[in-house]
Order: sequence, then C-alpha cells, then structure tokens
Amino acid sequence: MWRLARPDAALNDPRVRRSLPRYVDIVRGRRLAKFVIARSVAADFDAEAPTEELWRLHKKLLERYREVERQVDEGSMVLDDLGGRASFLDLKVELGRRAMASCHFCVRRCGVNRLAGERGYCRCGTEFAVSSVFPHMGEEPELVPSGTIFTCGCTIHCLHCQNWEISQWREPGTPYDLSKMAGVVEGLHRQGCRNVNMVGGEPTPNCWLWLRTMREVEASIATVWNSNSYYSRETAELLAGFIDLYLLDFKYGNDGCAEAISDAPGYWEACTRNHLMAKKHGELIVRVLVLPGHNECCTRPILRWIADNLGLLTRLNLMFQYRPEYRAHERRELRRRLTRHEREEALGIAREVGLRNLVP
Repeated sequence: MWRLARPDAALNDPRVRRSLPRYVDIVRGRRLAKFVIARSVAADFDAEAPTEELWRLHKKLLERYREVERQVDEGSMVLDDLGGRASFLDLKVELGRRAMASCHFCVRRCGVNRLAGERGYCRCGTEFAVSSVFPHMGEEPELVPSGTIFTCGCTIHCLHCQNWEISQWREPGTPYDLSKMAGVVEGLHRQGCRNVNMVGGEPTPNCWLWLRTMREVEASIATVWNSNSYYSRETAELLAGFIDLYLLDFKYGNDGCAEAISDAPGYWEACTRNHLMAKKHGELIVRVLVLPGHNECCTRPILRWIADNLGLLTRLNLMFQYRPEYRAHERRELRRRLTRHEREEALGIAREVGLRNLVP
C-alpha cells in the first residue's frame, strides 16, 4: 500500500508546516477537508431565486463558513448532520449549474449553454473526460503520493504544452459520471494518496462537476486545485470554502507574452487576482515554469509580485524542466532548453527579491 511507503519527511519540513499547516493536518487526519465542512453549513435558499440573490447569500455564507471552519479546527464545534437540508456546498452546486448554462468558468466567458450540449473554447461538456488516474510520485514532495486525475480540455492554448494530447483533445478521454468519479476519489484515498489532485488539461471547465462529485465523497481527503490560474471571479468564489490547497501556475509576467504564447488575453489581472484569492481562502503552492529567454520579461516580474503580495515564505516551485514540445518551434526562443546561466539567473532573482521557501 502507498500508505506504508509514502515519505513523511516533507510534512515535517518546517517550511512546509509554516506555509501549509492546515493541509498537513488534513493529511494527518487532524482537521477536516473544506468540502466536508461546507457540506455541513446550512444554506436556506430557493433554487428558483435570481442568480444575483444567490450570490449575495453565497457571500454571506462564506463568512459563516470561515467561522465554522475556525471553530471546528479549534475543536470547539462538532459538525451537525443537516438532515436533508441544503448546504453551503449545495448552493455552490446550484450556482455552478447556472454558470454551465452560460459558461463563464474561465476568463473567456464564452457564454455557451453547456447544459444544452454547446461547447466553447475548452470543448468540455457535461461529463468528465478522463485521460488517466493514478497516485503521482513526481509532484511536490508534500503532495506525494498525489491522487492525480487528468481530465481533457483547457482554457488556454500553450504553444509549448507538454500535455497537449490531453489539453487539445488529441485523445477523447473516458467519460466518467459523478458516481464513478466519487468512487475513484474514495479509491485514491484508500490507496494512501494525500490528496485528490484536480488537473488536466485544466480543471476549471469541470468546476461544477467537481463540486457535485465531492458532495458524494465521504472520506475527508485534501482537495488540490492544479490550475493555470486563468479562471473567472465567479469560479474563484465557488472554490473558496471548497479547495484546501491551490497549486497555481504563474506563467507570464505580462499580457503580451501570455497572449502570444498561450492565447491568454488578460492573464496578468486574472492570475494575480486568483493568487490573492487562493491565499485568502486556502493554502498555496505557486509554480513558475521558467521559459528560455523570458527571465527579464516574465520570471523577474512574477517573483517580485509574489514577494510583494504573497509574502517571502510563499511555497514556490521554480521549475526548470522546460523542453520544446507541441508547437514550440513556432517561436525562436522556445526551440531550445534552458541554459545553465538562465537557471542560475532565475534562482538569483528569487534570492534577490527575498523568496526563501523554494521547493527542493
């Protein structure tokens, strides 16, 4: 069993404990995952009420949720069985359903009615399209073994995508309904996975499906949102009080590079906003993939922003594994791997701005 083999050294690392204390306690069974608590916070709402009214209620209940979480964590409150009444998680599901009818989970806000079979930029539908499921041993040490679930489709189109077969639907994926997916999550937990790692492609188009799935999961397993950070304000609100650990890419230091390389207009505003929301409502690991020729235009402004806005002890994975994939040949600087000088330069920038919690 993975449970017998998984290393605990990473969870004992003082830097991990300092930046991800609640996640560590969920893994060790000392605290409950956020979705479990959200499922126990009562939400009296009319499913026929206007969407604006439900969002106002959501804002109010998010504050209630935060207080309940605090008391549950302290041990001063025991969660009640709602006895069939609607919950905060149920309210999120209803708001997610409405978003499906005029899709705006990502920044593009395509507006297609996915409930009626329409598909937008990401080409995702009303069921999960799963590429693979397995305990991942190659993620950040504190996540390993990570219960990764790779789903097809993505909200951006990176020329250098290393998972382009998944993100761009070169494979169709296997349809999973909610019952099957809930069973998969439970199975990963039984194998000893520390978390359910919602990834792709990109998990954002499946936000509603994930909310519905976790409503059916009994095990208190940590939820990881492994995302490109290009999701809407509404999605960020739905994730608050649901996701325990945000594993967020910070891809570009300006909109010009984001649009030219990943077809992601408005990336900087969305990415910075969502990192701030993640810090406010959960715990955070930031991934920065260093691209050849992009230290000054991207790496430097990204790391400076992280230091100034998220804090010097932010858990940061500065990634040097770039390799030319997919359509990288279309841009001259992306046709090669990083040089040793570029790697050392990126590390020097991290030291210069004071970041001191890098993933080894």
